[in-house]
Amino acid sequence: MTKSKIDIGIVHYPGALLSAVQGLAEQFYLANTICQQNDLGEIFKTHTCDSLLLNTDLASDSPPLNVVILPPCLDDSFYLAPEEGLVRWLKQQHKNGAIICSVCAGAFILAETSLLNGRSVTTHWTLSDDFSNRYPEVKVDSNKLLINDLDIITAGGLMSWIDLGLELVAQFASPQVMRQLGRFLIVDTAPREQRYYQTFMPKLDHGDEAIVKVQHRLQCDFQNTIVIKHLAELAHLTERTFLRRFVKATGFKPTQYLQHLRVQKACELIESNGGSFERIALDVGYEDISSFRKTFVKITGQTPKEFKKRFV
Repeated sequence: MTKSKIDIGIVHYPGALLSAVQGLAEQFYLANTICQQNDLGEIFKTHTCDSLLLNTDLASDSPPLNVVILPPCLDDSFYLAPEEGLVRWLKQQHKNGAIICSVCAGAFILAETSLLNGRSVTTHWTLSDDFSNRYPEVKVDSNKLLINDLDIITAGGLMSWIDLGLELVAQFASPQVMRQLGRFLIVDTAPREQRYYQTFMPKLDHGDEAIVKVQHRLQCDFQNTIVIKHLAELAHLTERTFLRRFVKATGFKPTQYLQHLRVQKACELIESNGGSFERIALDVGYEDISSFRKTFVKITGQTPKEFKKRFV
C-alpha cells in the first residue's frame, strides 16, 4: 500500500553542518529504497532550502512542506543572530502545518520564532546554559537526545540528525522501516539519552570570586564530607547568603554539585583504571556503595556496568 508523499525541507544556512544537510537527504533516499522493498512506494521527497533565498521573493515559490529541519552547525555567528527572513519563513511554514525540527544549535534559530515558548526542548548539553539564559521562557532538558512534541521536534547532539531522521522515518513510514534502515546504516535504534555522554563542566566564569574559591576547594577535596558552615566561612559569607549565591552562580545546591563532581570523577576512574566500582566509590568519598550507585544512575542515566560497557 503506497503512502502519501512527505516533503521535507532541509535548511542550508551559513555555517550549517554540510554532512548533516547531505546526510539527511541520503538517509531519506535510503529510507525510500526500503519503503519500496516493503511495497510502500517512495514516501520521502527532500528539498534543500537555501536560507539566503528565503530572504527574497523566491521564498513564496518554495514548495509546501510537511517537515522543516534546521541542521546543526559549528559556527555561532549565524545561529545566534539568524536572518529575519528565515525566522518569518519558519513561522509561516509552521502556520501552514509543517512540523519544524531542529538539531543541536539549530534550536537557537527555532527559538527566535517564539514557537518554543512554554515547551520542553533539547539542544547540545554544552549549549544548554546559554540557551536557557537567552530564552528563559523555554524549558530545556539537555538530558534528552530527542524530544518529539508533535509539531515541534528537537534533537540535542551534533550527530543526532541521524536520530531525528530515524524518528521521522518511523513516524511517516513505520517503526519496522526505521529498524531496517538502522540495521542497514549500522546505527543503534534503541532509545538513548544525551546524558549518557555528558561531562560535568562546572561554570567558573560567573564572576562571583567567593564562590569560585569554594568551587576550587571542592575540586580538591571532593572525596571528603562537606559542611555548609565551613564552606560559608571559606567564602566569608553567612550560610544563607552563601547558599543563595552558590545556587545562582553554579545552578546547583552544594550537595548536588558535589554529587555531580564525584560521579564525574568516578566516570574518569572507570575509564582509566578498570577497578571495581566498590573501590571507586570509596575513592570518590562514598562509604555507602548502594547509595552512590543510585546517584550514579540518576545522574548518568545508566548503571556503572552499562557505562563501562559503553565507554571502556
